[in-house]
Amino acid sequence: MPLSSEPLIQLSTVPSINKRAIIIGGSLAGLFSGMLLRTIGWQVDIYERSTHQLDSRGGGVVLQAEVIAAFKQLAIDTENLGVVATERYYLYKDGGIEKVAMRQTLSSWNILYRSMHRNFPNQHYHQGKTLAQVLPEGSKVTAVFTDGTHETADLLIGADGPNSTVRQQLLPTTIPQYAGYVAYRGLVDEANLQPAAAKIFTERFVFYDLPNSHILAYVIPGENESLVAGKRRFNWVWYVNYDELTELPALLTDKNGQLHTHSIPPAMMAPAVERTMRDYANLVLVDPFKTLIAATKEPFVQSILDLTVPRMAFDNIALIGDAAFIPRPHTAASTAKAAANALALVAALDNGADDINKALQAWQVDQLAAGNHLCKHGRRLGG
Repeated sequence: MPLSSEPLIQLSTVPSINKRAIIIGGSLAGLFSGMLLRTIGWQVDIYERSTHQLDSRGGGVVLQAEVIAAFKQLAIDTENLGVVATERYYLYKDGGIEKVAMRQTLSSWNILYRSMHRNFPNQHYHQGKTLAQVLPEGSKVTAVFTDGTHETADLLIGADGPNSTVRQQLLPTTIPQYAGYVAYRGLVDEANLQPAAAKIFTERFVFYDLPNSHILAYVIPGENESLVAGKRRFNWVWYVNYDELTELPALLTDKNGQLHTHSIPPAMMAPAVERTMRDYANLVLVDPFKTLIAATKEPFVQSILDLTVPRMAFDNIALIGDAAFIPRPHTAASTAKAAANALALVAALDNGADDINKALQAWQVDQLAAGNHLCKHGRRLGG
């Protein structure tokens, strides 16, 4: 479901003059905002702390209207972004299946990221740049990086995710809260899954509910964005409760003994944690999901977080995406929210670029309302 029923935002054809934006964070939210700002004539530079191209963050994405609207605004092809599922299956322990007709397009983080990244000029996408501090300076704002360099612009956008350095400086007491459970996740190449299980999961959104938990799976584009049958991937997500103090730290300690804040990436889960997860899957899941998890080579895990903010605009600084609100994944709307934030931000700036502060203040009113609504909805869905 779209985040709003408003018509697509129409931008003027008159570009802004001599306006520059710095974007902290080169993931989807950063690319949405950076590319859309360029459509109204802004000079944009994106600064990403990772030293390598981002890849496979979160696996699957349910494609929502806001992402399509942003891509159309950017003249990026929207016809080949994912796999179309026409129905949902709800599996039961006794082997029964409840079938519900529902059409959805199931995409991947990778295909959305790459579709935008290859259309953003390389010379303005800077990697290995870790933000140290933001310095507002009248009508300008400066980003200071840990390598000693600094950049000044008319606008700075914090699109640096759940652990946002920008947010930590502006709202130091506002931090993500653990929701009480985690998501185990994994990807399986379509050709590597047993045919009987593959038949269940192909072109469908499949669920299995169990007490205080559920697991879901669907097909997404494969390596190199392939949509060819047999070369795609199955994406699965399994929600399981863990106590924050007594259980979560062990879960978030990787195979090298390093404790992570919120997630363990693929290939880094501690062997004992992975074995426990697989044993539990064999104990409580139905056969198709047991087979799917058994075929997963590099499962990973992330804690489910809640985050809301009281503000998104701070003079000529804005927070967008997961740097501002983190809805629970049951809403299937985190990526759509980032696109909606960026679309509305660029429209506000296009209409009032002479007064960036005023434009941001107007922009944040609806964005705060939408973010709070979405997070409340996610908490209801997550129980």
